[in-house]
Amino acid sequence: MVERRTRGSRRRAEFTVSGRLEVRIEADDVGKRVSVRSLTRAGPASETFTDTVGVLTSWTAGVLWITRRDGRQVSLAEGDLVAGKVVPRTPAGRRGLPAAGTAELARVAARGWPPVEQEDLGGWRLRAADGFTRRANSVLPLGDPGVPTSQALAYVQDWYEARGLRPYVQTSTGGDGDGERLGAELTAHGWDIDVSAELWIAGLARVADTAAEQSEAASGKGPADPGEVQLSRTLPPGWLTRYQRVTTRGPAMTAVLEGGPSVWLASLPGAGGEAPAAIGRMVVDGRWAGFNAVETDPARRRRGLATTIMSALSRQALEEGASAAYLQVETDNEGARQMYERLGFARHHSYHHWRPGPR
Repeated sequence: MVERRTRGSRRRAEFTVSGRLEVRIEADDVGKRVSVRSLTRAGPASETFTDTVGVLTSWTAGVLWITRRDGRQVSLAEGDLVAGKVVPRTPAGRRGLPAAGTAELARVAARGWPPVEQEDLGGWRLRAADGFTRRANSVLPLGDPGVPTSQALAYVQDWYEARGLRPYVQTSTGGDGDGERLGAELTAHGWDIDVSAELWIAGLARVADTAAEQSEAASGKGPADPGEVQLSRTLPPGWLTRYQRVTTRGPAMTAVLEGGPSVWLASLPGAGGEAPAAIGRMVVDGRWAGFNAVETDPARRRRGLATTIMSALSRQALEEGASAAYLQVETDNEGARQMYERLGFARHHSYHHWRPGPR
């Protein structure tokens, strides 16, 4: 069963052969790639129109939200629609890894796990989310901070301490970025690596194909039908009871998990109304689909449930026009690494969270 937030009026839009513009999209097209034309200015002398192409993320209360390929979200009033249509997705390649730069992946991953608060210090982005995960509570260097490193780090420490948070700086190594140089500067200023992880990438079509095959092969060991996976834009009931990173529930955690360009939260129901047997989360951002929080009931592991979640999510991402996949996995999570490798993922680069020594 697939649950989508699709309440709203049903209005369609299309470009007809005669050239006349008509509305031929509807709320049930949420999750699909669309092309729409909307009225942006009307007056006695002229009218101005804007064309928007992207994924129809939601259509509620007379407002459409469309996520463009660059991750930017655009809101349009239903009454301003002039024309629109669903755009057929381009078949995704099934061989090889997608070409990707470290900086591109860092930006995409950051949009897929958004903080509650952020501030830019030159090319450094300071992020905070009430302490929920280091990724949402660390500095992401995207360029030069515009001040000497010592001054930038002092500002970082003051900024996080004012929020009752421990300062972290995220760097990347092994890619095409400048993480090694910044790591050397952090070491010189008394900062140490607190934890390391890796970002892996894959061709999305291969992930979808392989996950479906593995899920079918494991179907004899338990319920592993991708059709049973429930997809929701918001946290489904019981989802957090399966999520291992829950410490203190609060609005910041919800904002991070539900935030991002086009978010889907997946759950495979447990027996008799129990906690979900497996869960997962995915964010579609242009050509990229990011996967995280794929977790299974410990008592039901090795039954293909995680690959069932990956199968349902990757198929949804393909429908939205994505062609590449990424995920972040800790270096000591051997079980997850083996599963992702079987699905076609490979390491792209490592990233590290640094913490300061005593001031």
